[in-house]
Formats: sequence, structure tokens, C-alpha cells
Amino acid sequence: MLQTLHIRDFIIVETLELEFKQGFTVLTGETGAGKSILIDALSLTLGARAEAGIVRRDCDRAEISASFYIADIPACHAYLNEHELPFDDDNLLIRRVIYADGRSRALINGAAATISQLKEIGEFLVDIYSQHQHHALLKNTTQRQILDDYASLQTLVVDVASSYGAWQKLNGQRLSAEKNASSIADELADVRDMVRELKQLAPTLDEWLPLQQEHSKLSNGAEIFTACELSRDVISDHEISALSQLAIAQHKLSEQVVNDPQLQEALDGVDSAMISLEETARSLNKYLSRAELDPERLTEIENRIQALHSTARKYRTQPEQLEALLLEKQARLDELSSMTDDGALAKLEAQALNTYHGFATELSAKRQLAAVQMATKITQEMQRLSLAGGQFKVALLPQNMSAQGNESIEFLVAGHSGVEARPLNKVASGGELSRISLAIRVTTASLNDTPTMIFDEVDVGIGGGVAEVVGQLLKQIGTSRQALVITHLPQVAAQGAQHLQVSKMQANNQTTSHIRALNHEERVLEIARMLGGVAITETTKQHALEMLENGHR
Repeated sequence: MLQTLHIRDFIIVETLELEFKQGFTVLTGETGAGKSILIDALSLTLGARAEAGIVRRDCDRAEISASFYIADIPACHAYLNEHELPFDDDNLLIRRVIYADGRSRALINGAAATISQLKEIGEFLVDIYSQHQHHALLKNTTQRQILDDYASLQTLVVDVASSYGAWQKLNGQRLSAEKNASSIADELADVRDMVRELKQLAPTLDEWLPLQQEHSKLSNGAEIFTACELSRDVISDHEISALSQLAIAQHKLSEQVVNDPQLQEALDGVDSAMISLEETARSLNKYLSRAELDPERLTEIENRIQALHSTARKYRTQPEQLEALLLEKQARLDELSSMTDDGALAKLEAQALNTYHGFATELSAKRQLAAVQMATKITQEMQRLSLAGGQFKVALLPQNMSAQGNESIEFLVAGHSGVEARPLNKVASGGELSRISLAIRVTTASLNDTPTMIFDEVDVGIGGGVAEVVGQLLKQIGTSRQALVITHLPQVAAQGAQHLQVSKMQANNQTTSHIRALNHEERVLEIARMLGGVAITETTKQHALEMLENGHR
């Protein structure tokens, strides 16, 4: 769950530190006070795009930090481990810094992170539901996703999409083969010759560097041998060798160390040098005893290098890339061979089509079953939201095979009894759309594992007794997870377990926004303000107090 949110120099917020509790939290304030700033700031920590002008005036950067309790989110742990991001078992800190020049950087528990990583990890942490999603609900793609999520069909949806893609690829290959038979035959002949030549050469990825090294050794064999002999003679075999001279020094120092023990350090150095040179001499003798000039091997290596060079130039690549080229052309040869075999390609296409139909048929059956169940539950919630007699239906409309299956999904609504259900985008008014959206949200909330849900003024267009029911539904969501609701409705605000108030202040020709938690007395005044009126009377305050008491029963 979301634990804290720290904001500095963001839009009209100078500095802000908020702590959040589990359960149902409401956020209220006058229009224009900056309630949505909190959502905007949190969205940035979860990978939203940083728009121009979000840094507070005369500041060089804005900083936003959000901490989350993740002990009960194993999928989040797995993601952090997979991407080698640091974390402990309980807490996660996400920080986003946006500079006035448009640059930004992101950190997860102090480690640098990408914006895409913020988005991906945000899916485990927070689900933000705003007004614009009411309108997204009118789209068939959104409706299909809601139904599939409700029925937990994500894996089957992926199977349908991937099998459709496999069939589509094979279908395209067959049609292309039929249309371009002549050019495919020409390419097949060229690729077959190339593969034959490369197989005869048999290049390997790890042979080029050793060949170069061995060639250098053999082609300079005489010079290497002479250098080693000379070095050995200087070290040990000449009459005046380094070892013989060091032996004299060793003998003289050994005689005098008795007279002056301070010479022991110098004697130790000579002893060490002699040991090192003796090892070097043995190494050189060992090398010289095995070294031999091999002109035949040199010729063999030069021929191999020449063959690799020549073939690489012919195919415009590097010698060390020839093996990869062979693998690439072998794959292309197999593909072209299958394309020229009409029967084999058609058989593969038919198999892919059968696989698709199997997945798509299963998906259709499960969608049909889930559609009935989901429609029944949403219809029940609609009755609570003063849509008495209203009905919600999910229609599965047959369509040509596609990556989404064999049907499109359309939500149908009847606002009251005796009316035929029609597509949602043709019948729902603004207030009805808000209520239906909430009914859907409440129905599907229990299937959502996201620990924090944020509702940004989703109760627009709702009032009266319905508003109290909306508050009850949102409070219901808050019993199983953290729910943060930005609202203008006193009936909703009165039911929150925690109440945050946003206010706007002006000082030194600057406007700043502040958010603070309200105690019981302050909540009474805030709800009284929301109830309306130029002045807050005792009657209004008493009404607000009653709403608070009723909301906490």
C-alpha cells in the first residue's frame, strides 16, 4: 500500500509530506485548490510523462518520492529481483526528479531506473481511476478487456493472439509463394549455393583469433627462437651472465652480513633476484626444447586464413561472422524450401488455423459464461445506485477471426424497466455513465490484486441519495484494500476513515497548495462547507456531524 508521498517544488506545491493509512481515505477542497496535483505527482512516480511547466516557478527542479509497503506483493518482489533492483522485504521507495529544462531521472530504492520500469512496477502498486476512464468505457476494446479480466482469461487471450499471428504469418508466406514463385526459385538457388560453399568451408566462431595468433607465432618463429636463446645466455649460460654476477654479490654480502646485520635486507634482495632469474632460465630452456619451425603448418594456416578472408569479402562480412552467416542462410534456405513446397506450407497453415480455432472457441465459451455472471452482478449494483429496473448486458457479437478472437464485446444498458437494452455509448447520460462505471468497478474490484486504488472525481454528475450509496460502495472497496477518493460530495467524504483537505494560499505574489489531515472537529467544518451556503450555520454543522456519525456506523 501507499505509505508516504513527498512533493517539493511541483506546480504550486512548495513542500508537502503526506502519510496514508490503510482503508478508505477521502481528499476534499475547493475547486482549483489543487486536489488533482496529488494524483499528478503520484502518476509521475509511476512513469507518467513529465509535461512542460510542472516545476514550480523560479525553481530548478521538482522532486517527488513515494514509499510503498510491499511485503504482501510477491509479484513485485519477483520483478525487482529479475531487474536486479535493490529492496528489502517490506518497503519500496520510488523517486522522480524533473528539471526545469525538461530532463528527468528516476530511482528505485536509490538505484537508477528507467521510466518504463516505473510504469511496469507501478502496475503492481496503484490503480488510478479517473473521469476520462468513464469515456474509455464507451470503447469496445475497453469493454473486451474488462470482461476478459473479470473472467481471468489473460493467458487464453495471449494464446489466441499468438496462434492468430502464427497462422497469419504462414498464410502470408503461402500467398507470397504463389505470387512470387519465380523470384523465390531464383533466391532459393542462390541461397542453396551459398550454404553449400559455407558448409564446405565450415567456419567456426572461435577459430579466427587462435588462427591469427598461431600465424603470428609461426611466421616469426626464427626471430622468437633467436631472442629466447640470447636471453637465456645473458641470464645463465655466458661466463659473465647475470646469475654468475649475482652469485658474486651474494657471496660477498654473505661474508659481510655477520659484521653488519643491516646488510641482510640487501642480501635477501639478491637471493630473491637469483631465484627469479633461475625460474626464468628454466622457463626459457623448456620453451626452446619444444620450439620448432614448422613451415608446413604455417602454409596450412595461411591457406585457411586466405580462404576465410576470401569468402568473407565475397559475402561482404567479417571472417569471424561467417558461422553466423551460415546459420542465417540455412534458416532462410529452410524457409524458402518450405515455400516452394505448396503441400507442406498449406499443411502448416491448416495446422496453425486449427490451433487458432481451438483457442478461440474455448475463449468464446468462457466469455459467454462470464458475460452472464458479470452482467447479473453489475445489474444488482445498478439497483443500489438508483437505476431501479435497469439492466446491464454483455453482448458477444460474431466477427471475422482476429487476434482478439471470434467476437467483439459490447456493453448494453437499459436505464429502467420496460426499455430495450442498447449500446452503452448511445443511451447513458453523464450521471448514468458515472454510476454504471462505479457499478462495474465495484463488481471487478475483488478480482484486482492491486493494493491501492485511487478514484479521481469519479462521482461527477451524482448527487442526493445516490451520492451516499456511492460513498458506501467506495467504503466497501476500502475494507479489502487502500482506497483514496478525491470527491466534491459531502455524502462520500463523510464515510472516509481518513480525511485530507487541500487548500490554496497566496503570499509574496505566489500561490501555493497545501494538504493536511483533518481531525474530527475540522472534518465537521469541511463537510459543512461542502454542503453549501455562504456562511456555515449551526444547522449546517449539525447536519455535517450527523453525516459523519452515519458514515462511521
